[in-house]
Amino acid sequence: MNDFDRTLRPESRIVHPPVVQVNGSRPMGVPLHQGHVFAFASSDALAAAFSGPDGGFVYNRNGNPTVRSLEEAVAGLEGGTGALATSSGMGAINTVLLALLRSGDHVIAQRSLYGGTFATLADLVERWGVEVTHVAGDDPAEVTAALRPNTRLLHLETVSNPTTRVTDLPGLIAAAKAAAGVVTVVDNTFATPLLCRPIEHGADVVIHSATKYLGGHSDVLAGLAVFAGRELHEKVWRHALELGATADPFAAWLTLRGLQTLALRIRRHCDTALDLARRLAAHPAVTAVHYPGLATHPDHELALRLLPEGNGGVLAFDLAGGREAARAFTESVRLASLAPSLGGVHTLVLHPASTSHRQLSDAELAAAGIGAGTVRVAVGIEHPEDLWADLEQALAKA
Repeated sequence: MNDFDRTLRPESRIVHPPVVQVNGSRPMGVPLHQGHVFAFASSDALAAAFSGPDGGFVYNRNGNPTVRSLEEAVAGLEGGTGALATSSGMGAINTVLLALLRSGDHVIAQRSLYGGTFATLADLVERWGVEVTHVAGDDPAEVTAALRPNTRLLHLETVSNPTTRVTDLPGLIAAAKAAAGVVTVVDNTFATPLLCRPIEHGADVVIHSATKYLGGHSDVLAGLAVFAGRELHEKVWRHALELGATADPFAAWLTLRGLQTLALRIRRHCDTALDLARRLAAHPAVTAVHYPGLATHPDHELALRLLPEGNGGVLAFDLAGGREAARAFTESVRLASLAPSLGGVHTLVLHPASTSHRQLSDAELAAAGIGAGTVRVAVGIEHPEDLWADLEQALAKA
């Protein structure tokens, strides 16, 4: 305690506890900086802190040391110049779309998208007059044909939800880049940067729901947008300040903790998902299995090139009994759980048509390849034999 501190009354001292300074050593884990505002010794330093996404720390909406560590970690994994951590995956998607689009702009997007993304685009059409053209995701010529003078953005998913279609990222991105001013945004949540890095294929922005594989333990809500270039990063960051969807430091800290075991977890997810997909394909109650690791999948050859390290931990399958069979199956699992989300250590099942993609009409569901009897399985890290025994007993009831 210095001489000035000794003059303070208890009511003042209690507000200003001593801050431990670390000298000559470093913590092995990233410290949690939960405080939301930072003080400065000079007005010039305070003003400079507002300069950009790499500036000093002034207020958590602008930046935070713990959040910055997460942004730099994932930007490094994806090969980006910088990143923006947000309060959720949808926070990242909305921040990017709202920062880059204006009324009258045109967007090209896949038909098979996460339901929340599909709903967001539909809302932009209705309220902002944004035009959207949906494409299959496997034919660059389709993107070329869809391009217009007012096309501003191409939105893709590395692996689509829930039908696990693999997108021809190199082909579609190259087709979009033939037109000046088109920004390509790729949701890489299903693949993670360990299985695919879209920036290497020409993407401008990569989106992650860090709630899923990056956090990995079903205990955090967070999102990330990674940028290939600094100019785009700063543009979206400035809009994020106004939108207020920035990440909480504790959520960033939890995500960083989970990120350290991602390589171990993703290997188990991939291996078990392929094992279950092969067994499901041979079951009489199942009419089709959607997993790129199977030779019967329409994008298997593309997956071998784009996802050489593994095809992810999500698969879907169609039940012969339709919606009622799907209901019976999802309510009969015992080791797996009937729950939304994915990418955690627990295996989860759900019925997309009535949950994650409930916003889609029957025609839109059909166009996305989602049937009444489609079930999604987000494979966890349990023993594969125990998982198969659970799925098999639930199939018997479906």
